[in-house]
Amino acid sequence: MSLLRVLLAIFFPPLAVIDRGCGSVLIVFLLTLAGWVPGVIAALVILNKNE
Repeated sequence: MSLLRVLLAIFFPPLAVIDRGCGSVLIVFLLTLAGWVPGVIAALVILNKNE
């Protein structure tokens, strides 16, 4: 997880997970709409997973 990805996850979570697939972007986008904090947490969790 790079510093740029972490900063993107904090300021615009869906953009940080754009390369993880459409489902991840959609989930993070919906969580960001519901509240900023759940979107950030979901983005950081998705970025932290090793694939």
